[in-house]
Amino acid sequence: MEAWEQPIETGGMPEDGVHFDVIVVGGGPGGSAAAAYNAMNGNKVLLVEKEVWPRDKICGDAVGGKSLSHVKELGVLPMIQATPYYQVDSIVFGSANGSEVKVMLPKKSYEAKGLMSGFALPRMQFDYMMFKRACELVRENGGSVIQGFSVNEVMSEANEDGHRITGISGKIGSKRSEGPELTFTASVTIGAAGYNCPVSRKIVELHDEPHKDNDHFCGGYREYWENVKGLEGQEGPIEIHFIEEVLPGYFWLFPVKEGVVNVGIGMLISEQRKQKGMKKSLKQIQKWVIENHPRFKERFGEATLVEGSEKGWQLPFGSPRKNAPSYQPRRGAMAGAMTVGDAASLVDPFSGEGIGNALLTGKLTSSHFNKEIHSDGFPLSAATAYMEDMWNELGGELSNSTKLQRMMKMKRLTNWFVKKAAKKPEIGEMMSEMIASKETQKALWSPWFLFKTLVLP
Repeated sequence: MEAWEQPIETGGMPEDGVHFDVIVVGGGPGGSAAAAYNAMNGNKVLLVEKEVWPRDKICGDAVGGKSLSHVKELGVLPMIQATPYYQVDSIVFGSANGSEVKVMLPKKSYEAKGLMSGFALPRMQFDYMMFKRACELVRENGGSVIQGFSVNEVMSEANEDGHRITGISGKIGSKRSEGPELTFTASVTIGAAGYNCPVSRKIVELHDEPHKDNDHFCGGYREYWENVKGLEGQEGPIEIHFIEEVLPGYFWLFPVKEGVVNVGIGMLISEQRKQKGMKKSLKQIQKWVIENHPRFKERFGEATLVEGSEKGWQLPFGSPRKNAPSYQPRRGAMAGAMTVGDAASLVDPFSGEGIGNALLTGKLTSSHFNKEIHSDGFPLSAATAYMEDMWNELGGELSNSTKLQRMMKMKRLTNWFVKKAAKKPEIGEMMSEMIASKETQKALWSPWFLFKTLVLP
């Protein structure tokens, strides 16, 4: 049995009613980062996770280069490097007419520019190491960790700002009837429990704003396959294909270790519902592509499906909303609370990558919360500053990705873009930096930069 397939010891239970500086709901990468960074600042943190390790998480499994600075800061990178993983050295983009462009991510030259190429490994493995390290840091700084904790209520009270979130209540066990109801309070509660996070839902509910918009939510479906042709070894490309049968979504092939590939399909929920006679699920579409598509059926000819790996989930994109009721991409904080990663709707609309933004915002929460200043509660002014800072960090990048995502919906434009990219090195470099940069590449936010890169000869 591998290390990440074993339980994680999280110590004793805190007593009912204990007050913490910070409560973090969700133990994935964003929640683990938020808990770890806040603990490193000397805060007493409570980290709660609904599942019990070892646990799987449905995802494309690619961890972009922008994540690695945080992984390194938290002391997780050596743990990853000591386990099997796939080193990503390039990204292949394919279009409907069969054109392909390979965007190289050479390690040495990119690291010299402050960029990293990234890697891919199963989320069971990655999340185990992130959570384990977060547990160590939280407990070293006087905090507590609870696995198997279901949040039944995010508590709030009326105040001069309208409302303030004050903590959580819930039970140990998968069923709401199991165990006694436990209540914990905190100066700030951080929501990191994915697209359906209870903290995120409470924030928008209290402000009478929408939580889910099908124009900005993507359905995803994933399977693991062994022995897919063209993706052998422990280093090489990941692939994203905008093929006709999947447009306006995309089909991906992400190796996660030698001989094993994460194969998936993603499509905006609103677009899937527009398809004529769209009775097929993403699972059925993927089955057809693997078995019948002329570019893939041979590659899967001798491949085998890993039984039990067939799973679907949802991705909340960080694309800007039209006529947004409050903050972009949606309200992600209020008095007493902040959200990170998927809970804040921050998945990249073009690449589908969300871990980097989850880690970045996890760290960002620690710079906006101060236990001395906010001992009486995290105020609305601090929540507003967090949302503004988050969008200043990510807004330009997410807006650019939204433009590329919309362009890729149109077959002719997709064909033109990929063909152009194959011939023009500047486009490949632009795409590389969008994906590999550990800091936002502000030059890419400029409409003129995009125009001269994509259009001018």
